[in-house]
Amino acid sequence: MDVIERELTDPWEGILAAPARCSHIGVLVLAGSSGRVERERVRILAQQGMTALSIRWFGGPGQSPGICEIPLETFTTAVDFLQGNEAERIGILGTSKGAEAALLTAVHDPRVDVVIALSPTSRVWCNVGPGRDGAHHPYRSSWTWREQALPFVPMDDSWTPAEPGSGPVAIRGWYEVSERTFAPLLAPAEIPVDKAQADLLLVAGGDDAMWPSLPFAEQLAWRRRSAGSTVRLIARDDAGHRPRLPGESPALASAQFRYGGTPEGDVLLGAAAWPHILDMLRGGS
Repeated sequence: MDVIERELTDPWEGILAAPARCSHIGVLVLAGSSGRVERERVRILAQQGMTALSIRWFGGPGQSPGICEIPLETFTTAVDFLQGNEAERIGILGTSKGAEAALLTAVHDPRVDVVIALSPTSRVWCNVGPGRDGAHHPYRSSWTWREQALPFVPMDDSWTPAEPGSGPVAIRGWYEVSERTFAPLLAPAEIPVDKAQADLLLVAGGDDAMWPSLPFAEQLAWRRRSAGSTVRLIARDDAGHRPRLPGESPALASAQFRYGGTPEGDVLLGAAAWPHILDMLRGGS
C-alpha cells in the first residue's frame, strides 16, 4: 500500500504517515523513556490503512528534558490533530512510559476509542529524569492534568542491583521494592482504567526486566473486569520489555539496562498481539 509521510515541527516534533487513500482510523504512537519518534512503527500501521502519528513528547524544544510533570494535554492535542486529519476512530499505542501516558489519556479524554498498552504499568510513577527546572529530586509526578500533578509512587533510592557491576542493569527489582516501601501511596496512584470508555488491549512479557509489566497488566485487567468492562491481555513468559511487531527491526541492546526476555520471545509476543492490535484499531469487538 502506498504511504505518504509528513515531517512535523509544530506543536511538537513528529511524523505523520498515512495511506494514499483516505483513512478514518487515527493512531497516536508513543515511545517509552527513549523519547524517540517511532518512525518505523507508524509506517507499519500506515501500510495497514491507518493514519499514524508519532510525536516527541519530552526532550524536545520547549519541553521538559525528562519525563517529569508532562501535561496529558500534550496527547489530547495530538488527538485533536488526528481528528483534524479526518480520523473518526482514535487509538493510542504506547510502550512502557508511553503506555502509562496512553492509559491516562484515555481516562481523561473520552474521544479515545482504543488503547494498546505494550509493557504497561497499572499505576502512575514518579519522574524519570529532570523537570523543566533541571532537578531530578525531590521526586515529582510524571504527569499533570489541567496543571495539577497526578498522585504517584516515588522510587526507593536505597535499592541496589542484585548483580552490581559495569554491565547493563535489570531495574525491575527497584520498582518492586518501591511498591513495598510506599505501599500507602499505591491506591491513590492507580490508573483508573475502569473509568475509561476506550477498548483496552494489554501486551506484556513475563520476563520483563525493566518493571513487572505482566503483573501490572493483570492488575489493569482485573480492574477493568471488576467494573464489567472488556479487556484483552496477550502475554508470553519468555518475552521481555520490548515486544516487536511484525515488520519491525530487532531491538538494539543497551549498555545501561537489561530488558529481559529473548529476541525470539519478543518477536513471538509481537506476532501474537498483532492481529488483536489490528482488529481493535479497526473496531473489532
